Amino acid sequence: MDSERVFVDTNLFLRYLTNDVPAQADAVERLLLRAVQKQIALVTTGLVIAEMIWTLESFYHLSREDIQGKILAILHTPGLQVTDSDLISRAVVWYAGKNVDFIDAYHAAWMLREGIARAYTFDQKHFRRFDEITAEIPEK
Repeated sequence: MDSERVFVDTNLFLRYLTNDVPAQADAVERLLLRAVQKQIALVTTGLVIAEMIWTLESFYHLSREDIQGKILAILHTPGLQVTDSDLISRAVVWYAGKNVDFIDAYHAAWMLREGIARAYTFDQKHFRRFDEITAEIPEK
C-alpha cells in the first residue's frame, strides 16, 4: 500500500526553519521523520517555496545566503516532494548569487527550461543579470 500523500503548507516549514515556536517546530520535525520512514508522503508546491522566501526575507530579515541554504535543505528533504524542485533549486541559487528577486529568478529558470531567450518587461534590471536572456521593453 502506498503512503498517503499530504500537502504541507508554508507555516509548517517556517516554524521548522526558524524554531520561533519550538513546540510547533518539534511537531514538524516528527512529521518529517514520518516522511523519511515512508509512513506518509509529503508534497508541496513552488508557491509555498516562494511564500517562504518572501516571509524569511521580509519578516525574519534573513540574508539571501541564509534563505538559500534553508530552501535548498527543504528541497532535499527525504520524503518530501516539491513540484518543479529542479527549477526552484536553480532559481534559489540565482536569487542569492545574482541578487535578483526570487520570482524573477524562477521566471528566468522557467524560460531557459522552455527554450525562451527573450522577455518583454518594463523592469529590466533583474532580467539583464541573466546572460542567456535578452530583456526588452515593448515598442510604444
